[in-house]
Amino acid sequence: MPPPDVPVPPALEVRGLWKKFGDKIAVAGIDLVVPVGSFYGLVGPNGAGKTTTLSMATGLLRPDYGQVMVRGRDLWADPVGVKALLGVLPDGVKLFDRLTGAQLITYAGLLRGMDRETVAARTSDLLVTLDLAADADTLVVDYSAGMSKKIALACALVHAPRLLVLDEPFEAVDPISAANIRDILTAYARSGGTVIVSSHVMDLVQRVCDHVAVIAAGHVLVAGPVDEVRAGETLEDRFVELVGGRSNGEGLAWLRTSSDSS
Repeated sequence: MPPPDVPVPPALEVRGLWKKFGDKIAVAGIDLVVPVGSFYGLVGPNGAGKTTTLSMATGLLRPDYGQVMVRGRDLWADPVGVKALLGVLPDGVKLFDRLTGAQLITYAGLLRGMDRETVAARTSDLLVTLDLAADADTLVVDYSAGMSKKIALACALVHAPRLLVLDEPFEAVDPISAANIRDILTAYARSGGTVIVSSHVMDLVQRVCDHVAVIAAGHVLVAGPVDEVRAGETLEDRFVELVGGRSNGEGLAWLRTSSDSS
């Protein structure tokens, strides 16, 4: 632990991050600071640059420009060392689906250099906690979309990372499992870990996150504590106000007919 007078570096600090694909600028100079111990939400419309930003912040995609610091360490200067601090659930994750659920978590733990005894104990804990124990010996290829999401989350958690970066972790997950996952992540953040989640569900972000950043067109529009960003409105209303583009549907007059055409 650093001495009391030495400031703790942020869990994640992104400086001037840029990424271009062909003629399209996906991320245009994003700056972001995620405090240690926070539950940080990243929200934005489709195509806003959220997934690209998270991919660069976790070493899955190299930025054209910019710097990523994880707990004060430069990710791209020491990718192997810094990635050991991270647990990542990427968008559209491809799993080794010819393994069983238990085998997949075990494989993820062993890849992290953990001993087999610790991996076995944590695999059992994760399968029970995520309600996958009954399907531990089922091939992942036979899992539902929600089960696949949960087993991928288990793989991200098995090595007890300092920072969790989760792209749409609640997508396709049933309400009971989603509640369990929220409890796990909230307890993790309260114990000193840091969680970053991207989500389209504004109500969920407002309820579980203490910080939020709104991203659109590759830029951060606003970032900070959730209550400050909301500015007295719901997060959804504030989001729509910031991002714009809401349609009133007036062009669909044919949907509002009350006549019987039969």
